[in-house]
Amino acid sequence: MSNFIGKIFGWCYPFLLQIGINDTLASYTSLLLNIILLGFLAYGIYVMFKIILVTMLVVIAKKTKTNFDDLLVNNQTAKYIAHLIPFLFIYKSVPIIMKDFVSWEWFFAKIVGVYIVLFSLWISRSFLNAFRDFLKSKERFSDKPIDSYVQVIMIVLWMFGVFIIIYEIFDIEKKTILGALGAISAIIILVFRDTILGFVASIQVSLNDMVRIGDWITFDKFGADGDVIEINLATVKVRNFDNTTTTIPTYSLISDSFRNWRGMLDSNGRRIKRHLLIKAKSIRFLTDEELEKMKKIQLISKYIDTRQTEINSYNKTYNVDKSLSINGRNMTNFGLFRKYITNYLENYPGLNKDMILLCRQLQPTAYGIPLEIYTFSKDQRFEQYEYIMADIFDHIIASIIYFDLEIFEFPTDKDTFEASQLL
Repeated sequence: MSNFIGKIFGWCYPFLLQIGINDTLASYTSLLLNIILLGFLAYGIYVMFKIILVTMLVVIAKKTKTNFDDLLVNNQTAKYIAHLIPFLFIYKSVPIIMKDFVSWEWFFAKIVGVYIVLFSLWISRSFLNAFRDFLKSKERFSDKPIDSYVQVIMIVLWMFGVFIIIYEIFDIEKKTILGALGAISAIIILVFRDTILGFVASIQVSLNDMVRIGDWITFDKFGADGDVIEINLATVKVRNFDNTTTTIPTYSLISDSFRNWRGMLDSNGRRIKRHLLIKAKSIRFLTDEELEKMKKIQLISKYIDTRQTEINSYNKTYNVDKSLSINGRNMTNFGLFRKYITNYLENYPGLNKDMILLCRQLQPTAYGIPLEIYTFSKDQRFEQYEYIMADIFDHIIASIIYFDLEIFEFPTDKDTFEASQLL
């Protein structure tokens, strides 16, 4: 190749001498003309290879079934390669054009060498980006932190690139550079602290399957509540449900506590856990007349009959004095209401009956007795989940009056006014 390049640029200097130009002027004129010629040839090589490589890659991408070559087209890999080829040609041509200008040859050779290293890194980056996008298109890798690994590889390549550039420009021995890097390793670790921590965190997150792309996570410390859309070396991006984006340091995923809702989404239900506060003074025993009236409520009519038979049998067996309701066994409006809610939930079509379903009483508070619903909806989607929960509590709140119970709430101005009118 050197002979071929020599024939391209070696004609000018002898020709100028033949036409009577002195040696010094001929040298400088030849250098100028060869530089201009080199520029045109390099540009022509770039245009030619750009057309050939880009066209060839597009044609191959259309004919092949894999989408990897399509991603190479999208990441402009062929374009970067087309940029590199003319610089290789220039790098080979500079020693021939500037053989009589040693100091200039050294300077231009170093500059061209740096550009070759940079374009090689850009080609590597475009190839790795295409490979990253290809892996993300595969279901097996779609939720893995591929960005982190690509960024680590690029950091290593850039370190080697900087090493080569320093070696090329300053002609420093490799052992000297490695020794210097060892001496400043503490500074390097300090500068790349977040990068190192992020890399370690990415590996742990991936190996332990803590977070995947697409997971719904809640991270109170950073105000994140939404879906993970990106995991890279330094940060994790979360698209919140209000369409804002929260950026979380990757290392925080292993150093702090957060909530991942994947288990709920992968299960067959989403938990409903909500309570009402019942006024304690509204809870009381029920009379036989009240029980007869409540038998009209279909969901508990059979239960009342069965329960009433058991209670009467018990009280009769032990000769209980029923002149006071507190004696013996009795039914309360609160207990009957809990049974009604349980039956209502068991018949509600939107709940998963294979998971926990209960209505329970919690520790009494200063505001009343908490009555909690603990069950799971079949549909985990936010809109449907909220609809199911609201529909259930709409019914519960509306039906509580049939059991002569009251829900605790702070009095309003209207309540105060009505009370004063009664006085």
